[in-house]
Amino acid sequence: MPARNPGHPEPATVSNPAVLELYRKSRADEFGITAGEFAAILDEVARKALSLSVSVNSSSSSSVTSSSSSALSGREKREFFSRLHVEDLALARACAAGNERAWQVFMIRFREKLYDAGRQITRDDASGRELADSVYAELYGTQTREGQRRSKLFSYGGRGPLGGWLRTVLAQEYINHYRKQRRLVSLDQECEEGAQFPAATAAAITAVDERLEVAVDEALRSLAAEDRFILASYFLDERTLAEIARALSVHESTISRKVEKLTKNVRKQILKSLISMGMSRREAEEALTADARDLSLDIRASLSQDSAPVTFSNRGAKAGEGGS
Repeated sequence: MPARNPGHPEPATVSNPAVLELYRKSRADEFGITAGEFAAILDEVARKALSLSVSVNSSSSSSVTSSSSSALSGREKREFFSRLHVEDLALARACAAGNERAWQVFMIRFREKLYDAGRQITRDDASGRELADSVYAELYGTQTREGQRRSKLFSYGGRGPLGGWLRTVLAQEYINHYRKQRRLVSLDQECEEGAQFPAATAAAITAVDERLEVAVDEALRSLAAEDRFILASYFLDERTLAEIARALSVHESTISRKVEKLTKNVRKQILKSLISMGMSRREAEEALTADARDLSLDIRASLSQDSAPVTFSNRGAKAGEGGS
């Protein structure tokens, strides 16, 4: 890596074993990022996340200031850092700093995935490749401001997979381009030229508001361990209702009712949180139409269990009545 890039936080002495382990896991040293620089990156990401969380949880209070970023305890920091995709985070920061080796790795891992995502978004191969290519300049950071390299990758915080974050960037770029074209071309002209009106496609792609990710994360983590187990089993592991019922020694119909109730309650809680963050009800409902794949949030981590699920009470279900 060239001389220290201003995009990297100032290095610090690192003695925390947990941070050093995350540094080892991130493989940041392969891209010339020191342990001190990596520790500073982690602190920066934590401050931004806490600042957003504080604004969400205290929207009606004027007593909380930005200085609250120091409120994270050592345990809370360790828990937060343990959920980060540190290898993706290190790669993104190294790419943003212009490290050639990091860009080689990035291109191998994500070039074709970006083209695939572009095709899915535009519904056309050539347009999809053009869309993917158009974001490279922003990702690479060809522009500078006050002598500092400006790369969109600096905004990636590692809270979800880098691939999901990149897909969101593509979707946002497509929406911006579509809106710009709509301002330049009149409806009458489109009708005369027999345009196909790609509005339905553009409307279906929603750039994910970070508030939605915070609301989803909080809603899922607030659930009881057993409820998180059920949702993870059904939606992520694609286990059948009968399989989940057998695991919990209850009847399949009990799980069916539980899944329906949980999804309704989670949606209601997310909607309530979004409104408390300043969205109108209409904006909140529109935000909930976002494709889950566009969330940079790690849904599985939000539903992860601290312990084995506690079984239901046998009330309402006969012993051994778990088969399909």
